[in-house]
Amino acid sequence: MKKREWREIVAKIYIDSNLCKGCGICVEFCPRKIFKLKENLSESGIHVAVAAEEEKCTVCRLCELYCPDFAIAVAERGKPSSRKG
Repeated sequence: MKKREWREIVAKIYIDSNLCKGCGICVEFCPRKIFKLKENLSESGIHVAVAAEEEKCTVCRLCELYCPDFAIAVAERGKPSSRKG
């Protein structure tokens, strides 16, 4: 019987601050509440979204789907897990 290899999903979230208009849709729709709006204004005078808790991301990509300006991209990579199976 072949032993399973478990991998943890590690996400990297990219937010293009030139495209983000600070609408907050990602903040509202993220099921893991990863996003928040920066307190400081950007050069454009908006509160840009940031991935404050990226390590909690499950790579569901709802943020990519709902972002009306296509300012968010999510990449995933696997790393070996300590889980035995």
